[in-house]
Amino acid sequence: MASATRSRAERNRRGEELRTFLRSRRARVSPAEAGLPEGGPRRRTPGLRREEVAVLAGVGASWYQWLEQGRDISVSPQVLDAVARVLRMNPAERRHLYVLAGLNPPLPESEHDRDHLCAGMQRLMDGWMPYPAHIMDPYYSAVGLNEAARLAFNLEVQNNCVINFFCDARYRARAVSWEENAPVVVAELRASLAEWPEDEGFQLLLEELLENSTEFRALWELGNVCRPGQRLKELDHPVVGALYFESTTLQVPARPDLRLILHNPVPGTGTAEKLQRLAEPGVRRAAMRQVAG
Repeated sequence: MASATRSRAERNRRGEELRTFLRSRRARVSPAEAGLPEGGPRRRTPGLRREEVAVLAGVGASWYQWLEQGRDISVSPQVLDAVARVLRMNPAERRHLYVLAGLNPPLPESEHDRDHLCAGMQRLMDGWMPYPAHIMDPYYSAVGLNEAARLAFNLEVQNNCVINFFCDARYRARAVSWEENAPVVVAELRASLAEWPEDEGFQLLLEELLENSTEFRALWELGNVCRPGQRLKELDHPVVGALYFESTTLQVPARPDLRLILHNPVPGTGTAEKLQRLAEPGVRRAAMRQVAG
């Protein structure tokens, strides 16, 4: 009984918020912006009328009125997309509309160009030195990194982190925790692929992994799924020896197409001190020779 009461209260709250949200979005769009002819009837308030939104979105006037009133009605993604288009919603507003209407929201989209925040994120990674940090695109390719990631992981921009993990013999030689982390890497990839089932980039990545790694094929057939989070990594570095990391994946809200991966030394393992040494000019040159070899 208490659960039903809470559920009803939540629906009422969401309906009230949906009503307020749609009214505010409707009020900010002028008839001219919506492509309506000038010279219509005089308006007491700015923005579009409910009937105009309904016509432009291709839905019934009564149905749109019920939607804006927050009633418990059947909605579809196609109709919500049409309403979002008429009301000139940005990607974040469109996702919010889905949530308020009780549908699973679409995948996050960046409202900015591909260079937005990149300089700031590079400064963030450089400020993380001497600890490794890198940025991945949706296909797990490195699009930014700091010097520590290059020296510790032999990583370069445009390297694909999953391809490196399964197909790069040098990474495999260093990754002491490879067998422990491999199932998690595959499960995370499956979760990402499920969100982009028609995406050619993911399909090409999957085909390359299935073709070139028997270990990947065996793990893929298990069908496990998980979301990115935090995991432990142990590396045997050719210059400074054993390195132990807590690897944390962070989503960037303003750039949801990117993920920031920060590697923090595990306390009590001597990793922090070794990374400090790795950043020293003489040791760095030795490490770079190892990378080049």
